[in-house]
Amino acid sequence: MGMRRFIGVDLAWGRTGARGRPNETGVAVVDAAGTVIDCGWTRGVDETIEWITRAAADGSASAFVDAPLAVDNPTGQRPCEREVGRRYGRWKVSANSTNLNSRHQAGVLVRGLLEEAGWTYDDGMHGPPDDGLVLSECYPYTTLVGAVELGYDLERPRYKRPGRRPQPGWRLARAQVCDGLIARLAGLAEADPPLRLASHPVSRRLMTEPSPERDAAYKHREDLIDALLCAWTAALWSRHGLARCQVLGEEVPATPGAAATIIAPARPEQRRARAGE
Repeated sequence: MGMRRFIGVDLAWGRTGARGRPNETGVAVVDAAGTVIDCGWTRGVDETIEWITRAAADGSASAFVDAPLAVDNPTGQRPCEREVGRRYGRWKVSANSTNLNSRHQAGVLVRGLLEEAGWTYDDGMHGPPDDGLVLSECYPYTTLVGAVELGYDLERPRYKRPGRRPQPGWRLARAQVCDGLIARLAGLAEADPPLRLASHPVSRRLMTEPSPERDAAYKHREDLIDALLCAWTAALWSRHGLARCQVLGEEVPATPGAAATIIAPARPEQRRARAGE
């Protein structure tokens, strides 16, 4: 894999938060040895673009973004989002709907700005690239249940915000689930490819400090976890390609090479049937 870097971005979908200030975006970059070169948070699209540009300074990087990067459907869900539910629904994983009427499309903006800066959007249909600056879409929940190394064999971990009527004590329960998830991420230090949380002071704090119960502090931590998951997914895709991952989306896209897809780690029982099977 040479000196290629793997960037993960848990992008805040909206341009601004509730108070007019952009929500935080989690960011992380790792190398082929699993070393966390840098990780942290940005605010706003411009700051995020600047961080990605710095992270890919050597000119060879794959960036996996948790946000819709290609949206061309007027209404409803994108085909790749429907496939998330079909392939991973048994593990309690589904995707939000995105279409041309959706208000929050920061991912499309980020893609356009990165393409202007020399990046290429890649839908994954032809396997992982081995050089250049390439941008693809991923979804951390599919990584959590699709990568056997993490051990979520039955359903996704409940580390996100609960539904409209959470049970008493849910914040403590959420923090405990998150601590369990971090322990599993730490176990990826011995995986292929590895992810070494202890290699950077910011990611190491995930291992040494308990997950907070307070919402704002918890969301701060959750965004970083998802960014690290995105970066590791990029490394997994580069290392194993279609042997470990599948490409969710239209089999015959309207725009070759630029289909709206999600690249997702997959167990054999989660895989889509190939055309003609």
